Amino acid sequence: MKVGVVILPDQRWPEARDHWRESEELGFAHAWTYDHLTWRDLRDGPWFGAVPTLAAAALSTSTIRLGTLVASPNFRHPVTFAKELMSLDDISSGRITLGIGAGGAGWDANALGQEPWAPNERAARFAEFVQQLDRLLTEPVIDSLSGEFYSARDARAIPGCVQKPRLPFAIAASGVRGITVAVQFGQAWVTYGDTKDAAESGELSALLAAKAQITKVRDECERQGRDFHSLSKIYLAGSTREPWLTSVSDFLRLSEKYEELGFTDIVLHRPRKSEPYKADLGVYYEIAKLN
Repeated sequence: MKVGVVILPDQRWPEARDHWRESEELGFAHAWTYDHLTWRDLRDGPWFGAVPTLAAAALSTSTIRLGTLVASPNFRHPVTFAKELMSLDDISSGRITLGIGAGGAGWDANALGQEPWAPNERAARFAEFVQQLDRLLTEPVIDSLSGEFYSARDARAIPGCVQKPRLPFAIAASGVRGITVAVQFGQAWVTYGDTKDAAESGELSALLAAKAQITKVRDECERQGRDFHSLSKIYLAGSTREPWLTSVSDFLRLSEKYEELGFTDIVLHRPRKSEPYKADLGVYYEIAKLN
């Protein structure tokens, strides 16, 4: 089981830089940050952009994989985002993973002045967004790209990604439509478990939700003729009431249960001094020693 960490982009860089360097020194397999314009209870405090944060993190580290967990179409266009991702992959010498999901309602969804998208439109936009990113990051020249929601002319991705044929996608999905996209285009699938009531979800309900979701992934792999084991399965911990950072023994117990379900990676949140994600930093360091 690989273990990664999310570092929220809520600190000025002189302090944040130490956290990214530390994640590599501690031996975590990957380090991620959220890709939002504002986020929940932290919307009135410091919050920095994911792309420049990852660029700085790439220049401050040398081996750890880096990525968004997760980006969404809420305020992005596939042409401009593809160019930024190609650049990040170059800056990092091929260490970027694009974590991407459909996004949800809220501040990001309205930031550009648009009306909130209905669930069906959000799902359709997400599928098209991922499909177009796949093309934009693998084909050096696209004369015309026309979709229902996104279009482009004379789009160029030169010299292309360092990673071939493109940087990997880690696609967050819980429903059938999103999982279909994840299996078709993803090198990894991401979930945080019970999406309907995560904050109130305890151990049993979170585990059952994850089990149901990974069963859908397995079934979709079979339907598409894809090897289930060729897709990494990432569980983002911290959205439920599971005691991931209460003690090392709790972490080991939970990670064993998720590994039995078929998950290959666990991602923790680096403990903050206050909520959200307030936890014992000492336990976090002890878990890191297991890597």
